[in-house]
Amino acid sequence: MPNPDLIFAVAGVAALLAAILPRLLNRRAFSLPLACLIGGALLYLLPLDLPDPDPVAHRALLEHATEICVLISLMGAGLAINRPFEPRRWTSTWRLLGWTLPLTVGAVTLAVHGLLGWPWAAALLLGAVLAPTDPVLASDVQVGQPVDSETDDDEVRFTLTSEAGLNDGLAFPLVFAAIALASAGGGLEWAGHWALVDLLYRCGAGVVAGLLAGKALGRLFFRAQVSDLRLAEHRDGFVALAATFLAYGLTELVHGYGFIAVFVTACTIRAAERTHGYNAVLHGFIEQIERLFTAWLILLLGGFVITGGLAALTWRGAAVGLLLLLVIRPLTGWLATLGGRPGPRERGVLAFFG
Repeated sequence: MPNPDLIFAVAGVAALLAAILPRLLNRRAFSLPLACLIGGALLYLLPLDLPDPDPVAHRALLEHATEICVLISLMGAGLAINRPFEPRRWTSTWRLLGWTLPLTVGAVTLAVHGLLGWPWAAALLLGAVLAPTDPVLASDVQVGQPVDSETDDDEVRFTLTSEAGLNDGLAFPLVFAAIALASAGGGLEWAGHWALVDLLYRCGAGVVAGLLAGKALGRLFFRAQVSDLRLAEHRDGFVALAATFLAYGLTELVHGYGFIAVFVTACTIRAAERTHGYNAVLHGFIEQIERLFTAWLILLLGGFVITGGLAALTWRGAAVGLLLLLVIRPLTGWLATLGGRPGPRERGVLAFFG
């Protein structure tokens, strides 16, 4: 059994690095996740009694830890967006969600079925899992702190942030489609129920729940009649966690997509008082918690890789990964933004970092 004192010590070092590294790596092409990945690999090379980093052996714990990390990141992304929600000003986001996401899923499905020989349902599931961009790992190329100016976010950072905030939730219907396809043995009897429940109802419930939660919390934070309940005057940043878990939990209770609800809640809270300094307090607290979770999880990922986690990887599997990163996602991202708001150079950056 691993030494618990050693685990506490390693967790403390990782937390300290999560605070120091972003400042040391500022303006360098070297991100916190990459540093933690390398650090985790080096740590597990040492003759220490560290816990087994196998995600399958600890799948329940890992599922909830990564779930919390993504939820916190979604709240931070929504609070950081300075641009108001106006459909015309979010056209680049709609293009990536409406075109790039499904095209990426389709292309990965074809690549996995063709190169790896997986069944269609399993290939579709992997495509749905891999298609969304990651709001946690993409933080270095997203919008920064909340500011008063509505035009402070450049098109690239805004698009990457807003799309990352929504695409995890919008990938869930495709995940359920893959599960339904596998359960039905290839038939399409499930399609009607999937369209009504998994696509329309659950997405709609996520949006509506997020709006209701955001409006209620925004009113409580900024305009409560009782001053002790007007939390914006007390500057408690941890309230952002309450908003995150409340929006997610209530939405999941009505079988909606909680990831969508959390991002919508964050955007709605920000819209309640767009120029209030409390937005920066909430975002600053969430950003710190996000960095802490990221450091711990990526550290374990580095350990998993170095202890043989990729031993079963074949050249065909590696080819699928390279196709996704270097061909499929950049090409679909570039095509989706043709004729849109971004210029040629911005389209290239969006396609690459997407």
